[in-house]
Amino acid sequence: MIADRRGEATGARGYAGGMSRYEQFQDFRTRLNQRILGNQPGSGTQVTKRFFSLDGQAYRAGALNEKTKELLGLCASMVLRCDDCVSYHIDQCIKQGCSDEELWECFDVALIVGGSIVIPHLRRAVEFVDECRKRGVQGA
Repeated sequence: MIADRRGEATGARGYAGGMSRYEQFQDFRTRLNQRILGNQPGSGTQVTKRFFSLDGQAYRAGALNEKTKELLGLCASMVLRCDDCVSYHIDQCIKQGCSDEELWECFDVALIVGGSIVIPHLRRAVEFVDECRKRGVQGA
C-alpha cells in the first residue's frame, strides 16, 4: 500500500486524488522544497539551504557532463534504495536526453553493485520511466 499526502493508504496503482505517481512526486517535491527553502518562519536553516545548493552544484557540467552525473546519481540512488531519489534522477536523466538503453545499462550496474535487494526498486524505476515516456517528458 502507498500512503497519500494525508497519510491515507491507497492501492498500489490507485494514487490519491486520481494523480499519477509522476504528478504526486512532482507536486510533493515542489511543495516541500518551497517550504524547506522558503524565508518564512519554520523554513529550513541556512545549513539546510547550503546543502541543497551544494547538491545542485554537484550535478552541473564539469569534467563530466550533466547527463553522466545524473546517471551516476540514478545508479547510486538505486543501490541506496531511495525511491524518491530514483524517481528524481530518472526524470532528470530523461530531461538530459537519456535513451532507454542508457537507463537499462545504469540499472544493470546498480543491480550488480547492489544485488537482488535492488530488484523491487528496479520495478518501480521501470514503471516511472514508462510513465515519464507516456507523459512525453523529454529534454536535450
